[in-house]
Amino acid sequence: MKILVLGGYGLIGSSIVRALLDAVQGDAGHGDAGHGDAGHDVIGLGRKPKKGVAVFPDVRWIGADIGVLLTPEDWAAHLAGIDAVVNASGALQSGPRDDLGASQRDAIVALVAACETAGVQNFVQISAPGAVPDAETEFLRTKAVADEALRQSSLNWTIFKPGLVISPVAYGGTSLLRMVAAFPLIQPMALANARAQTVGVDEVAEAVVMAISEPKLAGQEFDLVEAEAPTVETIILSFRKWLGFGNPWFVLRLPAFVAVFIGWLADIAGLLGWRAPLRSTAMKVLFRDVIGDPAPWKKATGRVVKPLAETLTALPATPQERLYARLKLLFPFALVLLSGFWIASGIIGFISHNSAVALVAQQLGQPLADMAVRAGSVLDIVIGVGILFRKSFVWACLGAVGLSLSYLVIGTIVTPEIWTDPMGPFVKVLPGIGLALMLASMGDER
Repeated sequence: MKILVLGGYGLIGSSIVRALLDAVQGDAGHGDAGHGDAGHDVIGLGRKPKKGVAVFPDVRWIGADIGVLLTPEDWAAHLAGIDAVVNASGALQSGPRDDLGASQRDAIVALVAACETAGVQNFVQISAPGAVPDAETEFLRTKAVADEALRQSSLNWTIFKPGLVISPVAYGGTSLLRMVAAFPLIQPMALANARAQTVGVDEVAEAVVMAISEPKLAGQEFDLVEAEAPTVETIILSFRKWLGFGNPWFVLRLPAFVAVFIGWLADIAGLLGWRAPLRSTAMKVLFRDVIGDPAPWKKATGRVVKPLAETLTALPATPQERLYARLKLLFPFALVLLSGFWIASGIIGFISHNSAVALVAQQLGQPLADMAVRAGSVLDIVIGVGILFRKSFVWACLGAVGLSLSYLVIGTIVTPEIWTDPMGPFVKVLPGIGLALMLASMGDER
């Protein structure tokens, strides 16, 4: 089959693409599903096809923003010769880069209609437990509309609703769990008693491959969740143990309003372009628990989703995992620290303008010194603000490095005696350069 995978370089989508490619090669791991010789030809679709090429260079990638493909005609060109569609796209919450009403509802409804017209045989939808029309969150409501469009279609459709997806790729919720579990000594915990059934990402991918190859699964929807429903506290402590950080001295269970406040802060980060996994949508979902019914999947296939402990056992807990978890925990604090440093530096430059001018006026002359101090203050603030925005983050960090080096070079020429100042103002610039370089190297979200 020729299969179009929406969101093919995402957390779930990349595992689906890999499973479909393995099926082409007759992977023995999928032999019991009867699709080892299916001959799947995988095509990926996403906003940034270069990311897809970096992961799967042999897959053809279509660069398109799903959120603007809002009519069946918009999809027609992408469906030529396609036998099956897998929708693994989605976002947690609307923001500067995402409009859930467009990308998860309108676009998918249009895609379903376009598939019927184009003669596409199969459609697999990755939805979520609790996706109903009157759900509390836009994420679940938009998924529900797309799910219903599939149910009303003439396609051979299958809807999967994975629980909390556990993946070797650290992104979104799986990144958050690693990050929270990396707290030193103690373990802070918001919504400790909330419950969430988990599923390994490879199990989701295997289910998708089965749905495409086995007609008996058409016209059905399944919750892909483990049998038990561990609490958030159990999940995080399991991750902590898996990462090798050991038991905390004590668990600090935070009241619910702290979770609401964290969600509010994460929403602000979302407005700045950061896809923080703890936004208010995630909090609302956890308040209601992430719970599904594993029985239909077991009845249809004889399979059961692995429990959390077994899923983690199958994943590598390497030194790289521990390093990532610690750095991810420190990242937001370091970002705010660096941004605050540059903004404060600029503001202080304006407040202490006359003192700064007097320091270099003898060497540069009053007019040039005045202009240089003002320009430096403005640049400092611009860099500090730029660090806060996801889109300009990396360039602002590199700008901080360049401006710091410029200050050191010019300062060495104009006021070399400052190098011997007991307070070490020039020397203290060097750690800031190191911090900016480190943060710039962590700029990629995936």
